[in-house]
Amino acid sequence: MTRRFLLVGLTGGLATGKSTVSEILKSLGCVVLDADVLAREVVEPGQPALATIAEEFGRDVLGPDGALDRKRLGAIVFTDPARRKRLEAITHPAIRDRFLARLAELEARGYEGLVVWDAPVMIESGGYQNMDRLVVVITAEATQRARALSRDGDPADVERKIASQMPLADKAKLADYVIDNSGDRAATEARTREVHAALLAELRARAAS
Repeated sequence: MTRRFLLVGLTGGLATGKSTVSEILKSLGCVVLDADVLAREVVEPGQPALATIAEEFGRDVLGPDGALDRKRLGAIVFTDPARRKRLEAITHPAIRDRFLARLAELEARGYEGLVVWDAPVMIESGGYQNMDRLVVVITAEATQRARALSRDGDPADVERKIASQMPLADKAKLADYVIDNSGDRAATEARTREVHAALLAELRARAAS
């Protein structure tokens, strides 16, 4: 069955406002598949990935209720790139399987709109190459740090997370569309609407060819 929808990758960096853009696209009628939501689903109690994580990183990464203590696990993997890669090797296949299952459901329904795959490390993992189009959300470095600090409150933790990600300028070079979220919400919404309209035009042109 040929896919009738346009698969759009949406990514950015820590505190760039990707979630804001994702919300706007959803309000415009896009189907949004959120990698963070799928990532939480695959490590719920009873899931195979959670058992593997406990074996690899120790039972200390589990809370008293048997659920994953994400903060404790994060403290381990953000300071050690090799450990982070090991975690990704456990979770990414499970996330990908769920993602592909959702796409198959949309294909079976004959969905003909825009499907947005909202994922923070899409470029780092190479997954962006499987997208029809790539949208990257950026912001000024000072704005990124200020927003991250207001949310997380730990300067060392913020710097560690930013350092673990590909620079935003490098991500933007790979994008089909860039949304700069350095300004206010109204400006971001206006640019997101422009990108949405352009993507719809591309989808219509592809369907007509």
